[in-house]
Amino acid sequence: MDYELIIIGTGPAGMTASIYAARYKVNHLIIGEMPGGLMSEAHKICNFPSELEISGFDLMTKMKAHVDNFGTTWLMKKVDKIEKIANGFKVSAGEESWTAKTIILATGTKRQKLGLAREAELTGKGVAYCATCDAMFYKDKITAVVGGGNSAMTAALQLAEFCQKVYLLVRKDQLKGETVWAEQVTKNEKIEIIFNTEVKELMGEDKLTGVKLNDRELELAGLFIEVGSIPDSEWLADLQVELNERGYIKVDDLKQTNIPGFLAAGDITTGSGGVHQIVTACAEGAVAANTVFQYIKKN
Repeated sequence: MDYELIIIGTGPAGMTASIYAARYKVNHLIIGEMPGGLMSEAHKICNFPSELEISGFDLMTKMKAHVDNFGTTWLMKKVDKIEKIANGFKVSAGEESWTAKTIILATGTKRQKLGLAREAELTGKGVAYCATCDAMFYKDKITAVVGGGNSAMTAALQLAEFCQKVYLLVRKDQLKGETVWAEQVTKNEKIEIIFNTEVKELMGEDKLTGVKLNDRELELAGLFIEVGSIPDSEWLADLQVELNERGYIKVDDLKQTNIPGFLAAGDITTGSGGVHQIVTACAEGAVAANTVFQYIKKN
């Protein structure tokens, strides 16, 4: 075996698991596409203990520095296959592969799309999924955010720092998420909330020019889609790891799945009562690393 443990996913769950594994002296590799995962795109994080207010990028930088302090092998690659082999697992990313006795899967979630015609075609041409990444491109322009949760509200607030006007398009009759964000959105003069609405059509040829809603049309330079996320788990079908009806990996209190030696942590799991927060992802990563340590000692 190349490693005792391979951690797949470089968000808060994966990085915390790596920190704990290093302290347990578990020989491991951490591999993922982007340090921090979706956390890196967060405009403001105000509920992580010790940080009154911090950007997702800055929090990711601190966490990564902690991981790097142990000299852990870190690879920026997309894992596309996990296979069960004798006494462990084989992990592949393209033509490269590695083996390990145990796995902690911490790939989190991916952004939900609206599923509209030409959505993919107009992505990067007015349709966007990350206000932190793209807000500055819409200075003094009119934009809209689709969604009513925390990510949508914080995206609207960030866009309001740059844009002439921001519409917040909410499917239901009220905002959901933390009250503090709802209060800030409601008080912001640049943000107009439209409740009970749904985007029916994207307008524009070479770039987005607006959207058609239930009862009106809006002229827009940018549309930011913040309608939640789904677990990044469909590629695991061949492994036969047990999922719930929504595609989240079923784990027990020790973050074990139905496959011995294969653990999962963070937003991709059914753990933490479905509270998908950075702090709970970190906690699950720590628990998973401890379980791996105990598993290796016994086996």
